[in-house]
Amino acid sequence: MFKDLVALTKPRIIRLNLVAAFGGFWVASRWHIEWWDLLWMLIGTTLTMAAACVFNNYWDRDFDTKMSRTSDRALPQGRLSPAFVLGYSIALGVAGLAVLFLLINPLCGWLGLLGMFVYGVVYTIWLKRTSTWSTSIGGISGAMPPVIGYCAVTNEVDAGAWILFALLFLWQPPHFWSLTIRRVEEYRAAGFPVLPVVKGILRTKRQMIPYILLLLVASIALYVYDYVGMYYLVLSVLIVGAWLIHAISGLTAKNTEKWAKTDFLLSVNYLMIMFLVMILDTNGV
Repeated sequence: MFKDLVALTKPRIIRLNLVAAFGGFWVASRWHIEWWDLLWMLIGTTLTMAAACVFNNYWDRDFDTKMSRTSDRALPQGRLSPAFVLGYSIALGVAGLAVLFLLINPLCGWLGLLGMFVYGVVYTIWLKRTSTWSTSIGGISGAMPPVIGYCAVTNEVDAGAWILFALLFLWQPPHFWSLTIRRVEEYRAAGFPVLPVVKGILRTKRQMIPYILLLLVASIALYVYDYVGMYYLVLSVLIVGAWLIHAISGLTAKNTEKWAKTDFLLSVNYLMIMFLVMILDTNGV
């Protein structure tokens, strides 16, 4: 049961987003770290993200039976009851919001609530089953962790918060689309109107390009606004540039499966590497 409770929170998603939340906190702190604030921010962010992911599992339990990658989850297999999982999600959400509101600041609490609402209601309940816009709009929730981390220090939404928001918001659609291209027939069979299913794979590849191009602009902006140093600038240009070139190559790629797998790995490695470099190359006061 414990393994199922952990799996419901989608720990791989949480791990990536915690790196982003840590990075946002560190950039705002400029090496002057309040360690207890950092700890409580990470706990509150983890709990709110976990709550949203558990609710997503609860709501999608019928669709999860139709896809091989999700059919072994606890709800489709009947190892946990829907009522229990819903209660689990609510408990995680209440605990996470309490930490953010009471132990960090109200702004972080509202940002956490916004992220939960967008992921749970706008994305999971509404758009995921009805529109190709689910990926883009749902990206708002995925972009909250670094902003929460940043605002835990500044207690305001300024240029740094918006740039960090843009980095995660722009990263998510091409990252997710490379996965859906690989599993397009599973999504088609399950009835999810993701972009490759509705508009086709070539259209999806084309739509990835402007997101990655704007991601390059946002990466440079973090340097221009003096949050990070030259190492971050150079690496971000090289890595996002390589991802952009690879995305463009997909327009003529003969082996779409191989191309999509490489593109997915590029996107994951970009996020991990760039936030680690961002932390190490944060400019001091």
